[in-house]
Amino acid sequence: MLKELLFTGLGTAVLLKEKVESEIKKLEESGKLKTDDAKSFLQSLEQKGKDEEQRAKEELKKILKEVIDELGLATKEDLEKLKESFK
Repeated sequence: MLKELLFTGLGTAVLLKEKVESEIKKLEESGKLKTDDAKSFLQSLEQKGKDEEQRAKEELKKILKEVIDELGLATKEDLEKLKESFK
């Protein structure tokens, strides 16, 4: 389910990006927006998207770690410690 949710979010982001780029191109062609302004806007939008993606990844890691802790599941570090104790 989590995988499907992530793919849905990525698909939505791609569609939104394509739509924004299309609308900006129309504004450029009609002379309502300068090319430099359009490029600047797209770069800004791309950077905000990357920042938001990083924030979302960090939040997801935090949530997953909390769930693992609540369930009492062994982490990779726990397994490594156990493995070392048998050597």
